[in-house]
Amino acid sequence: MEQQFLTKTFSDGARTGPTLPQRIILSEGWTRRAIAFAAGAVGALALAPVDFAPAMFVTLCVAVWLIDGSAAARGDGGFAHLAASMRRAAGAGWWLGFGYFLAGLWWLGAAMLVEPDQFAWALPLAVIGAPAVLALFPALGFALARALWSGGSARIFALAAGLGASEFLRGSLFTGFPWNDFGMALAAVPYLDQTASLVGLHGLDILAVILFAAPATLIDGRRRPTPALALAIAIAAAMAGYGGLRLGAGETEYVEGVKLRLMQPNLPQDAKFKPENGPAILGRYLELSDRAVAPGRSGVADATHLIWPESAFPFILSRDPDALTRIAATMRGAILLTGAARVEESASDARRADGERRTKIFNSILAIRDGRIVAAYDKTHLVPFGEYLPLSKLLAPLGVTQLVPGVWDEGTGPRRFAAPGLPLAAPLVCYEAIFPGETAEPMGERPQWLLNVTNDGWFGATSGPYQHFAQARLRAIEEGLPLARVANTGISALVDPYGRVLERLPLGVDGVIDARLPRAIQSPPFAAHPFRWTSTLWFFTIIFALCGRLRGRSGLTAFRAGS
Repeated sequence: MEQQFLTKTFSDGARTGPTLPQRIILSEGWTRRAIAFAAGAVGALALAPVDFAPAMFVTLCVAVWLIDGSAAARGDGGFAHLAASMRRAAGAGWWLGFGYFLAGLWWLGAAMLVEPDQFAWALPLAVIGAPAVLALFPALGFALARALWSGGSARIFALAAGLGASEFLRGSLFTGFPWNDFGMALAAVPYLDQTASLVGLHGLDILAVILFAAPATLIDGRRRPTPALALAIAIAAAMAGYGGLRLGAGETEYVEGVKLRLMQPNLPQDAKFKPENGPAILGRYLELSDRAVAPGRSGVADATHLIWPESAFPFILSRDPDALTRIAATMRGAILLTGAARVEESASDARRADGERRTKIFNSILAIRDGRIVAAYDKTHLVPFGEYLPLSKLLAPLGVTQLVPGVWDEGTGPRRFAAPGLPLAAPLVCYEAIFPGETAEPMGERPQWLLNVTNDGWFGATSGPYQHFAQARLRAIEEGLPLARVANTGISALVDPYGRVLERLPLGVDGVIDARLPRAIQSPPFAAHPFRWTSTLWFFTIIFALCGRLRGRSGLTAFRAGS
């Protein structure tokens, strides 16, 4: 089947002149690399803030045709030919991934310019180096897909199985980085996004590949639609129907007696970590928190709980009694939840070489009542190169440092936050909101809401904060939990357990959100059994791909370019 498909492609192109898909299939050298790179870059338009999901049709249809063309790799037949074609597919996958991540993650360079005297040298590493490394995962996905490839509709499932596996690995290996997965193209599509409550982000990865790659099979013959396209249309209709029923039956209910005030200060990042600015910054937070936002309102007096963003203070709050006194005076009985650094003296067996006890420092969320810290959560998933330096023994001697100064320690959990007067929360500090299936402890009492504090001020007015918010919103859908998100420069929002944005402050403004806390809903399938349905979906996808591969087995060795 594979041989017949490629032979037909060559003969049709010779007889009538190649179509665009045929040109992509037959492309070689730098032309092939440029096509893959451009197709990947176009796919970034499907991500926030553009959210133009149809752009992913270009990326994944071109991916199918590039892997079709990989069968033209030379080899000695049998395994040698398969290995050569897998290498060729991996090369195309790397270039497509490089274009996708370069266009989707260029904003990482903004963090290097916050303190340019220290980090401007790392700008090429952030803007080009990170996408180049991340592109290894789609390269692996293309190679796996090529191993399962066939000449018919089943090759769409081969691509879904390969990229589904590589995206899961990207979100898991080396602490994981599930940012801008292909499935995020569905995260902003009304109704389709609700499928995340069944299969989570990595299930959306698989479904997105099937939906957006299926039109590539229209080149296979005259029959319209092809089996792959017909199935993709049926899947999209089923997803939309499920989303419509779920949203139609889901009314937002609220927790009695809780009035939240979310405060977005919009402080420039270059002023945040200077201790001499501490009193002025705290004054700014207190003034904004107490600001009346509508006629008849009187600031803090209207709220039972205030929420401030991550890293709210350029000093250790617990060591500053004057700051705690000022907070207590302004809160007037309300409870403050805030991001802050927290220090802790380590156990006696962890002393420094000079015999002194080492002080641990955590990136934390604190609950403050009447000037006293009454609850704390310490961040457990630190940001590579931001809060810790991977391979520090190798990189530190070369002058490589992390963005946030100091030695930050990982919290030990559990991921629960019990603040007075509030239901149990699942706390998420910044980066922790991007990991599906990790927002709550698998054992014990289920949290009733997600509390996400973050500081995206590092990335300025770029697409980064929009992408971060889109991922945090998807966690609400997966878990069936409302989300209260407070960001220094934005985007701050209150989201209900169906992912509907109830209140929102745009990027780059200061202000407050006054709102009630929505109630959680019953655990959706993904929250109850993370990855069970995702792995089931991936299992059936690979079965379909293998069935197509076995039917087209004769194509493994028969075709060579020019033969």
